Amino acid sequence: MDDLVPPPRSGRCFRGTRRVRLADADPRQRLRLDALARLLQDLGNDDMADAGLDPSSPWVARRTVVEAPRWPRLGERLVLETWCGGFGPRWAERRTSVTAEGSDASVEVAALWVHLGLDDRPAPLPDDFVSTYGEATEGRTVSARLRHRAGPGPEAAARPWPLRSSDLDVLDHVNNAATWQAVEDELWRQGVVPARAELEYRDALDPGDDVVLQSEAGEREVRLWLTVADEVRASATVVPALG
Repeated sequence: MDDLVPPPRSGRCFRGTRRVRLADADPRQRLRLDALARLLQDLGNDDMADAGLDPSSPWVARRTVVEAPRWPRLGERLVLETWCGGFGPRWAERRTSVTAEGSDASVEVAALWVHLGLDDRPAPLPDDFVSTYGEATEGRTVSARLRHRAGPGPEAAARPWPLRSSDLDVLDHVNNAATWQAVEDELWRQGVVPARAELEYRDALDPGDDVVLQSEAGEREVRLWLTVADEVRASATVVPALG
């Protein structure tokens, strides 16, 4: 996942364009992390539909890494290019490069998605998915092992993070983009613009969960956890931009 592999020399690579709209930008006019997540989810669905696969097939996010040398801003037209960066037995990595026309803005994303079967449990990758995206992986395999610290320390700040019905997706879980909203909210409170952000999921957030957002701010990194009854469901690490 740290490799952020370049576009493949051969194999499927899907392109699309989007513009940064009012609802996508923060008060500084920067494209927000949660808005980026929605753009990439839509792009992935468009890619699968264009390939003749079922765009509504169930996948859940396991880990996402975002690196932004310079963030796109309100009004900029984005060019997005996405491909499969690697396979695991029940998961696949979606790599996406985002650039802005007429500026040096760019964002690189590597997202690990787990394929679910009929019982909402991880299931082997479908044959048609493998045949469609396999060439682009160039034989690369990826791990689903989580890397974040298991939980916050005793000095972590804590506050409630109420869930809303609009946070839920068709699987009745809190959507990946909604989890990034918690990250954005904490970064805004701390005055941090992210240069690199990584979000991991240990388990789903579900309706009715009493979620607590816990955070620690270090000199080089901001860490946060979304917990339910002291159990970590999701965690994030953020490296602030310089200047």
